[in-house]
Amino acid sequence: MEKEAIISKLHLKFAKKTWKDTFQLVRRCMEKSRDKSKPCKQLVRCLERLQEEFDVSSMNTMRSRLEMIARQQQMGFHFTGATCYLTADLFYLEVLLLPCGGVEEVKVAPHGQSPVPSESLLQLLRCKCFADFSVKLGGLFAHYSIPGDNDIKLKLLASLQHLGKDLQQISQFPRPPAHCDHKMDIINNGSIGYLKEGKGTKISAAHVTVGSSAVPHQLQMASLVPQPPQLDPQGHPMFAPLSEVPNEMLPACFLLRLQPAIPVMLSFVKKLNQITDVAVPDVDLLLCKLRFNESQTNQFLHIQPLPGGVMHSYILPGAAWDMPAHGGIVVDRVAFSHPAHVSALVDVLRHQCAINTLLRSCFSVRCSGPGRRSFNTTESQPIWR
Repeated sequence: MEKEAIISKLHLKFAKKTWKDTFQLVRRCMEKSRDKSKPCKQLVRCLERLQEEFDVSSMNTMRSRLEMIARQQQMGFHFTGATCYLTADLFYLEVLLLPCGGVEEVKVAPHGQSPVPSESLLQLLRCKCFADFSVKLGGLFAHYSIPGDNDIKLKLLASLQHLGKDLQQISQFPRPPAHCDHKMDIINNGSIGYLKEGKGTKISAAHVTVGSSAVPHQLQMASLVPQPPQLDPQGHPMFAPLSEVPNEMLPACFLLRLQPAIPVMLSFVKKLNQITDVAVPDVDLLLCKLRFNESQTNQFLHIQPLPGGVMHSYILPGAAWDMPAHGGIVVDRVAFSHPAHVSALVDVLRHQCAINTLLRSCFSVRCSGPGRRSFNTTESQPIWR
């Protein structure tokens, strides 16, 4: 009852207040100094909801919206005249506003580089798609999320940029086409697949970045691709020895982040480890054992619907799951330290994805209907090696 009385008094007190007055009050409450151990999530959410109700029709309203988005992404915010700056350790955004609250230009400036116009971010703000803008900004923030102090961050950023330039050169090596569609040919047969700059773009397969490592690695601080680029007799890109170019021993390594994560057989995990000499962590078990009947605790059921309403059920004995050859893990990242590793890693992952596609076509979570027939199969020689 006491809570309802307080709410009733608040309703009466603010009944004649405008949205603008309430908005300013919440803002003043947020700016008051407070104990950091006491979060103000309710006030933050209240301000967010108030902003969602506002029609962005002035420069001040757009500034407030951009400031809230910056805070959501844990970025800094300030403005000078008509230009707003959303800042992080290794990059910042410039947003040039119009008096009516519109956006004239958006630029992205990586550390130590000149600002570059971003058409995709500009269009999102012009269309007032603030949620999509926030998501895209979050992707950009993740791209530049590099561990370590400022000195380490700058070195790792420089190393990552040199790696990116080397991968770009590798991807452009001439080779005979194997597919009529040029892009699909590169994806399926290119040495490192279809490469594109991933600054804030949606990740659809893999993303190259850096991450901290308990074991220091020697990372490049210059390009390893000789000029002009060359291929060895086997058709693989040639690289200068790491010892012959500027390099740094850093507590980090490059990461090939996979999205979505890929189930990988243990035999393929060993291949990945042999290529990079960096262990792939046990993220999760690949084979999830789903018991379908308490009376059959040692068997697992898989059902596959076929055309014509036919259902195929596969019962795998529990002992089959315990065989080492059937083991695997879910891999969401692969660590490496040299651009030469990427092509070999992509080959292994392509092979694993082909196997996963085949296996996925054989299993279903649907239940079978009446009148099913039973057949026994026995294990034979494996198809994939």
